[in-house]
Amino acid sequence: MKISTFLLLIFLTTLSKAQTHRFIYEYRFKPDSTATEYRNVNMALDINPKDVKFYHYENIINDSINKRGGRNYNWNGTPAVKRNKNAYQNTNYEMMMDYFSFKTDDKMDWKLENETKTSGQFTLQKATTDFGGRHWTAWFCKDINIFEGPYKFRGLPGLIFELSDSRDHFNFKLIKSQKLEKTYDTSDFLESFAGKKPLDVKLTDMHKMMLQFYNDPMKELREKFDDVPPGTFQVGGTKLTSKDQFKDMAKVMQNHIARNYNPIDLTTAVVYPKVY
Repeated sequence: MKISTFLLLIFLTTLSKAQTHRFIYEYRFKPDSTATEYRNVNMALDINPKDVKFYHYENIINDSINKRGGRNYNWNGTPAVKRNKNAYQNTNYEMMMDYFSFKTDDKMDWKLENETKTSGQFTLQKATTDFGGRHWTAWFCKDINIFEGPYKFRGLPGLIFELSDSRDHFNFKLIKSQKLEKTYDTSDFLESFAGKKPLDVKLTDMHKMMLQFYNDPMKELREKFDDVPPGTFQVGGTKLTSKDQFKDMAKVMQNHIARNYNPIDLTTAVVYPKVY
């Protein structure tokens, strides 16, 4: 962490409420709950005067390219949420067959522990909570008067530096801080994506759509099979000569979807049926 930048931020926190404080977290997670390998990405937590946003840091890089005339959009499957300042209701953004948003109420009860440790020159205190079907441990700094943290985690008497679940599937670690003179405009990759505003749906509707696709993932391709000349239809380099071949492909796709579905919040997760 850049300590000098952080000290300046602490000093200015009480002096300027109109600025945005951006915190960069290293996010280490397992897309497949049964695997040993992790993915590592950086996530941005923007604490603005009126709201809080959490999203993939790569969106900022792509947005800069797009503002110079590029068309670089990439939805990477990491969490993206937005909430009003000091609130627990989050707007969640998801890209699947389309761009969607849905709201969740995410109040959490923290237990403050006596255990402390140091991170650089900062003293961190331990806190635990049960949220989203997982048990979480956070390390926060009560000397920093910002009651926020990565993803939906907030409400501790200080900024969250580190956060992990008991199964060690998800880890967040604060690595950098920035002070922005004005709120960063995320309208081209969060409130909309690639020019498309999200369809506001209920979580139950999201589950229905996810299950519909899972139960018949090759439907769209299968329906196009009769529209091309015989022997010319290919999927992933494999030539298809019969619709029966879609059955095996569907099972492969279903296994891939189920294996790579390890959501942070298990209480809002869809339940995929097993494939036989």
